[in-house]
Amino acid sequence: MDRETSIPHRPVMFEALLEWLLPVLDVKAPAILLDATLGGGGHARAFLQACGSALRVIGLDRDPACVAAAQAWGQAWGSRVVAIHGDFCDMAVHLARLNVPQADAILLDLGVSSYQLDTPERGFSFMQDGPLDMRMDTTQPLTAYHLVNESAAADLQTILRQFGEERWARRIAQAIVNKRQQQPIARTRVLADLVARSIPRAAWPSHIHPATRTFQALRIAVNRELEALQDALPQAVAALRPGGRLGVLTFHSLEDRMVKRFFQQEAKGCICPPKWPQCVCGRQPALKVLTRKPVAPTAAEVQDNPRSRSAHLRVSEKLGV
Repeated sequence: MDRETSIPHRPVMFEALLEWLLPVLDVKAPAILLDATLGGGGHARAFLQACGSALRVIGLDRDPACVAAAQAWGQAWGSRVVAIHGDFCDMAVHLARLNVPQADAILLDLGVSSYQLDTPERGFSFMQDGPLDMRMDTTQPLTAYHLVNESAAADLQTILRQFGEERWARRIAQAIVNKRQQQPIARTRVLADLVARSIPRAAWPSHIHPATRTFQALRIAVNRELEALQDALPQAVAALRPGGRLGVLTFHSLEDRMVKRFFQQEAKGCICPPKWPQCVCGRQPALKVLTRKPVAPTAAEVQDNPRSRSAHLRVSEKLGV
């Protein structure tokens, strides 16, 4: 079996997701789950198995390989699985094309899939040498190679600081510029070694590779991940039926803060200044936050799947009649 039809996926926190989302999928048949980050399909298949014949899954993914794999494994589920190549920030467009007005539950798993990390030619990981690519959607033109070799030092510094929260952003950016003046930086291992040498040995983090934040920052920039998330969250609320639930799995603090603030904002009613005697804005809360604090993976899951250790799950329910 070729790679496209056998993409492995160890779904992170699938038991917690079933606990929070399954109640709104079991109340009517057929229910609709929009898995807007389909990946290897582990979460989607867990829900299909848990819901019996009462669930239809619409899956979106930016990675053509993941979509091809889903179209292959989805044949066993017939018309209950629809896999579409697309970005979750365009979910409203895709649902409209399918004539699906609202979903019962929406899942956003914002992590990089194990398939992407473990495929050297995709260039996501510094653990294996590969080309500097990092594209989730391999049809887009911009790659990490372009950012690393064509961005000004100041722009690189901003990317590393803003998206990687990298303390040594300035030194790393300058080292990249110096290196590429000799020859282009084309391989993940070359970049990882360069970043490691740019950070004082005494300042290396104890629990992660010194290049982790740099690779995270470049990946976020290449794929416009935070901009896509900002666009997707309001669309997800609009796409839910009243009483439907939105679950978001994040894997770093930048994403988690965005989701937390959005949920808090949408859970507010009146936003008039406190000194005003009565409400004139008429704003009604759109969401009820179900997870006041993010749900973390269990110790057993982290031991079994170390990549789940940074996961946080936040869930909200759509209000309205």
